[in-house]
Amino acid sequence: MVQAKKVEPQDTGDRHNLPYAFRTYSPDQLKEALHKMYLIRRFEEGAEESYTRGLIHGTMHLSIGQEASAMGSCLPLNDDDMITSTHRGHGHCIAKGADVKRMFAEFFGKETGYCKGRGGSMHIADVSKGNLGANGIVGGGIPIAVGAALSAKKQKNGKVVVSFFGDGANNEGAFHEALNMASVWKLPVVFVCENNGYGMSTSTRRSTAVANVADRASAYNMPGVIVDGNNLSEVAEAVSEATERARRGDGPTLIENKTYRIRGHSKSDRNRYRTKEEIEHWQNDRDPIAHFEADLKAYGFINDAEIEAIRAEVEKEIAEAIEFAKNSPAPDLTNLTRDVYTDDI
Repeated sequence: MVQAKKVEPQDTGDRHNLPYAFRTYSPDQLKEALHKMYLIRRFEEGAEESYTRGLIHGTMHLSIGQEASAMGSCLPLNDDDMITSTHRGHGHCIAKGADVKRMFAEFFGKETGYCKGRGGSMHIADVSKGNLGANGIVGGGIPIAVGAALSAKKQKNGKVVVSFFGDGANNEGAFHEALNMASVWKLPVVFVCENNGYGMSTSTRRSTAVANVADRASAYNMPGVIVDGNNLSEVAEAVSEATERARRGDGPTLIENKTYRIRGHSKSDRNRYRTKEEIEHWQNDRDPIAHFEADLKAYGFINDAEIEAIRAEVEKEIAEAIEFAKNSPAPDLTNLTRDVYTDDI
């Protein structure tokens, strides 16, 4: 769990002097952001435990340590704005409003899951919340986001699409094709690269010719922004400015959230490519939830009792979600081909 940092509350007075998120969002919105960040963390830990106990099959890619990137990116979005996600997308789904009961049911391969147990960890989708789907293909969600943004522009509905992807995807051809097309047509899309330092076991320094992924924005005539991906306020400010630009019709933005995944690439990762000291530094000194919680306390938005209440509520939600998944029915074999073809056979 998160190690709380000791802080002394301040008399904030005029909120205009505070960092972006703390002068922009209401206390209730900020508390809900903390709630969702805790929910993401505990969901990932619950999924990891369930996998270890043999309740989840296959593999999974956990986003522990990247909660501020997911929540900060979704905080400025409207309910009808859209996202596309990645194989490490559980946090994005929760930040955009997914039901953790249905997510766990999907992980457990149950009929009550988002994809009726067919998609598993890497393919959560909830179109009703604007979540167009996670994607097991590296960079696979980027062109989908551009297509959704083209649709939004043609319909003139004011919607914006946020496309999440990892640093490994910035060397995929689809990344470059999508950014070029989005810029040429000035589409309302925000490209959010979650640079956690490694594509599987290869560091970004070894795989990418530029120092920063955001440097590639200049080749496509769009702004490139680098932020601390473990700082919710910085992420929210960058995405807010990018979505405003997109809604004005000025086109896309590439944002690079510098972050870190505490767990390995997947459950089969033995972490031989990085040191224990590196992991502990990010876990102990750069934890996004601990820092956001400390800022909330320092600026007088929350107290210890409220934090404990949020943690208790999250524990209850996760326990109920896992129990729901356990007790949900498995898919009926007679429906094996349902949703595979246009017509059932």
